[in-house]
Amino acid sequence: MITRRNLLKTGGMLTTMPLFAPHMFWDKLTNYPIPSKTNNIKRFGDGRDWFFKKRFGMFVHWGLYSISGWHEQHQWRGQIEREEYSKLSEKWNPDRFDPEVWLDLLEETGMEYICITTKHHDGFCLWDTKQTSFNTMNTPYKKDVIAMLANACHRRKIPLCLYYSIADWHHQNYPNKGRHHELLPQKKDQPNWENYLKFLRAQVYELCTKYGEINGFWWDMNVPGHIDSTINQMIRRLQPNAVINDRGFDEGDFGTPERDFEADDSSGFSRPTEACQSVGMESWGYRNHEDFYTDQHLMRSIDRYLARDSNYLLNVGPMSNGTIPVESTEILKRIGKWYNAVKESLVNAKPASHLTSNRNIMLTGKDKTLYIHLNKEIPGNVIKLKPINVAPEKAVLLNDGREIDFIIRFNPSDHTEGKAYLSLINLPLNEFCNTVLVIKLTFNRPVEKLTLPFTPYDGDSNWYL
Repeated sequence: MITRRNLLKTGGMLTTMPLFAPHMFWDKLTNYPIPSKTNNIKRFGDGRDWFFKKRFGMFVHWGLYSISGWHEQHQWRGQIEREEYSKLSEKWNPDRFDPEVWLDLLEETGMEYICITTKHHDGFCLWDTKQTSFNTMNTPYKKDVIAMLANACHRRKIPLCLYYSIADWHHQNYPNKGRHHELLPQKKDQPNWENYLKFLRAQVYELCTKYGEINGFWWDMNVPGHIDSTINQMIRRLQPNAVINDRGFDEGDFGTPERDFEADDSSGFSRPTEACQSVGMESWGYRNHEDFYTDQHLMRSIDRYLARDSNYLLNVGPMSNGTIPVESTEILKRIGKWYNAVKESLVNAKPASHLTSNRNIMLTGKDKTLYIHLNKEIPGNVIKLKPINVAPEKAVLLNDGREIDFIIRFNPSDHTEGKAYLSLINLPLNEFCNTVLVIKLTFNRPVEKLTLPFTPYDGDSNWYL
């Protein structure tokens, strides 16, 4: 039997020798179909390229809705009148908010940037805006949250991205018509889209000029579907290093699949992408008695996107006092332990799933190293890597550093091709049943050259073992 151990004893000789297909099948051999190679995503070629170096970020949904602790869209989903909801501002006093604590957790998790809701759909603003009195300065707290976070980010050289909702349930000029994520018309409404856009532009200008360098602008809820590229042009002029998402007034710089809504098994993306998910199943903002995703579900989601050259924002909803809930904190710490162990397979590694026909796994690679990502349900303790038929010099489980057994063999299930392929065997899946395994394979050749030509069976009676 050709295993990891005796392959290494031969000095790697077999890694350069093809294993042989039986002569009886030689006239039936065909190349096994594999996905075409995914082109690398084009970089911006300017200061926005930080986005391709820092792939994992923290998303924060925080505002008045944390006081009631039900959902960040409580006003809309709970059908609360504007005047009643606005009274929550009288209770806004997050006296335990410390941006350094947030950023400590961010770094422990392995995250490298942060995106915070400056104004969610309810219209409450977390900064000292001069455009509306519905902001943090006119509350018992009387502090500029965005300024506090920005100062901490700049000191620690952590990129800061700002979320801004176009839909606004508080501003009287926003045309709430009862469409999705809109209120029904309210008392004292004065719908005027042009006036609202003037308000919006003025607020965006404030955010882009008051807080030093901003590295991203994250639009949300362009319910009217208004197109106006001059708004993003203003952001680019004021903050040239800021990446802009695709939910604003033009296509922006990157796409934004949310939660697991866009299930996708493609080998890669055609444009820059940043997926987002929350640790809570019901709400992005703080929710009392939240239902949480399992660690494995979140790890699979993170791995599935990062392995395809995407970024990933994982969200937490701080409580009204400014602290991140214990449950959310513990989830991030556990994910961080996993992510920091496998990070080398996701950062500065390119998508390489085109190298195998196995759609139960994803691959990334760099130079002579291939990473095997087990981010789906794996039915057994083996991973077949057809059509790869070159043995690695070493196979290591990044999760804990142990070596993994491998073999090149002809399996009964491959009888129609009559070929031998590389398999990783005796995988400790039961031992790691609540995580995502990533296996590092080190070869003596570039990863694009791991399929050698086959020659007819030469009489070796052990070829099929």
